[in-house]
Amino acid sequence: MASTSDIRNGVVLAIDGQLWSVIEFQHVKPGKGGAFVRTKLKNVVSGKVVDKTFNAGAKIDVQNVDRRDYQYLYNDGDSFVFMDVKDYDQINVPAVVVGDDSRFLLENLMVTIAMHDGQPLYTEMPPSVVLEITYTEPGLQGDRSNAGTKPATVETGAEIQVPLFVNEGTKVKVDTRTGDYLGRVND
Repeated sequence: MASTSDIRNGVVLAIDGQLWSVIEFQHVKPGKGGAFVRTKLKNVVSGKVVDKTFNAGAKIDVQNVDRRDYQYLYNDGDSFVFMDVKDYDQINVPAVVVGDDSRFLLENLMVTIAMHDGQPLYTEMPPSVVLEITYTEPGLQGDRSNAGTKPATVETGAEIQVPLFVNEGTKVKVDTRTGDYLGRVND
């Protein structure tokens, strides 16, 4: 068991059977009373953020979370198959864990996966990906009723909003966190 003096940003704690990552912390020594540690914790699985205070010297349960880069191979129906590029081991990650990240998963894309006791906790996509537009309506010059954007389907099947001048076959850069169009990519 560790104590509150071991709290650092990025450390993962087990509290009430759930894993929480320390986002920020502050050691406080008030004029009266005992010292304490004020923390902001993020649930590793759900992403919920809470504030928690620990008395100085209190015992905490620090967990080991292994974050490694994996290459996406294919979708296996109810799970996604990734390969560790160092030892070529393949792992199946349930679709529930991948979540919305699956909208922009492209074969051979490198993704960071956090593992705890052999179980995948969450996936981290790169901040942006380059995808090809597979379908979009032709944009009409002068049509500004929708702020100059139109819906477009990318090669992964996700639908994004793109400017009117973007056509089918165009490669675009997409923000994986928001799904926003970031720009065209020239080959």
